[in-house]
Amino acid sequence: MIIQRRKLLMSTLFGASYIGLRALATGIPAAVLMRGRRALADTSTCPDTTKAQYVIMSTSGGGDPINANVPGMYLDAGIIHPTPADKSMDPTSITVGDKQWMAAAPWATLGATLQRTSFFHIMTNTPVHPKEPEVLRLLGASQPAEMLPSLLAKQLQPCLGTLQAQPISLGASSPSEGLTFGGQALPIIPPLALKTTLAAPAGPLAMLTSLRDDTLSQLDGVYRNSATKAQRAYLDSVVLSQTQLRGINDQLLSTLNMIADNSVDSQIKAALALIQMNVTPVVAIHIPFGGDNHNDTTLNNETAQTIAGVASINSLITDLQGISYQDKVSFMTLNVFGRTLMNAQNGRQHNGSHEVSICIGKPFKSAVIGGVGPVAKDFGCVAFNSASGATTGMTDVQPPDSLASFGKTTLAAVGVDSSFIEANIPSGKVISGALV
Repeated sequence: MIIQRRKLLMSTLFGASYIGLRALATGIPAAVLMRGRRALADTSTCPDTTKAQYVIMSTSGGGDPINANVPGMYLDAGIIHPTPADKSMDPTSITVGDKQWMAAAPWATLGATLQRTSFFHIMTNTPVHPKEPEVLRLLGASQPAEMLPSLLAKQLQPCLGTLQAQPISLGASSPSEGLTFGGQALPIIPPLALKTTLAAPAGPLAMLTSLRDDTLSQLDGVYRNSATKAQRAYLDSVVLSQTQLRGINDQLLSTLNMIADNSVDSQIKAALALIQMNVTPVVAIHIPFGGDNHNDTTLNNETAQTIAGVASINSLITDLQGISYQDKVSFMTLNVFGRTLMNAQNGRQHNGSHEVSICIGKPFKSAVIGGVGPVAKDFGCVAFNSASGATTGMTDVQPPDSLASFGKTTLAAVGVDSSFIEANIPSGKVISGALV
């Protein structure tokens, strides 16, 4: 379901009585506004607040050829790459970890971002588009069968104090990319609808000052005066001044007013606005990297979208730096499958044996995890070592367990307790070679 109507969108984002807006206006966590002193006394929140991250996850049910041109894909001459005349996809040497790797030229534009970027060569074990939800559920490896974005969000919500635990999808381009939470389908919120609702002259952001004053007045009258000294000190420490609130409001309006459509750039702007408003820990977007390119003659579309896709990642990193969130937000990708790598000049077919996921952020090492080798009549993911990512020597992650291992690693990266990880994803291993 795509939400367009203002009232429903407001309720979805900010809850009854616009608790989320009140939290934004005051700086006081929504849980405290909803539960009062019970929330102030609740200490069972988060295993490791120092590692908690917001997550922006790009996912595609189309099965992008993002796997074809990243580091690790230039070690075998049998792998086909785009070769446009303008040399925009030429193999280029980049430093990832302590090694030099060849990758398509656009990946070199990440520059210093490569110092916190991990490339995971994994296997989703399906060549079927509609199985995107199952891949997000790690093909049944998660127990109960919860999607990875929702597993992340459930664990991060108490750490980050977001209004809701449910992730939000901004860019689903097909029904298979819709998210679920606890088995229930979640709505899709187009960026333009978010802007129209929030940034209108008489919209909710215009209410923040009055909401701040009204909420603080209620706090004084309801439970603040009966709180303990420590609880009062906590409230004093989080309450925003009017000057701080104006700064937040101006920043949000600036971000939202740059949304012109539902494009990738607008999805990124909308995701940042939701994170700044502390609505959700996880936002899903869709950055195309070539799409369902069966008939992509000479891989022209793959070239164009790879260049544009990496540019979008660079734009995200620049925007995060602009709001000082570069150490608070991690970017991840997970697609239904990758693309075939041989005989690809007239397009690529589905490859259930190889997909590349990328993680960028403070918790991640600069690393290439795993690689490819001959599988059937093409190439696929091969076994690798969880401690180093190497495909030689002792290998303890086999291809069928690589998807579950990726899921476990993302949870570990953002500080989720190891006992929860093992209980909820029993198979696979945490890939320590990708973690700081």
